[in-house]
Amino acid sequence: MNNARRKQLQEAINLIEQAKTLIEIARDEEQDAFDNLPESLQSAGTGVKMEEAVSQMEEALSESENIVDALGSAIE
Repeated sequence: MNNARRKQLQEAINLIEQAKTLIEIARDEEQDAFDNLPESLQSAGTGVKMEEAVSQMEEALSESENIVDALGSAIE
């Protein structure tokens, strides 16, 4: 792989890392909002949706880490 393509992939990694930070912030805020709901609302529709959103964001973070790892390996 030439240096230009390595540079492109490194830029992609940097952008994914920035996106991960934004996802982490959103996940933490959603988790805090869920935790501050009364227990009766946590198990109701809104709480369930919030919990699912947190789970989906955690999955996205995990997948994005796999992408970063794969791109890092490609650069080597």
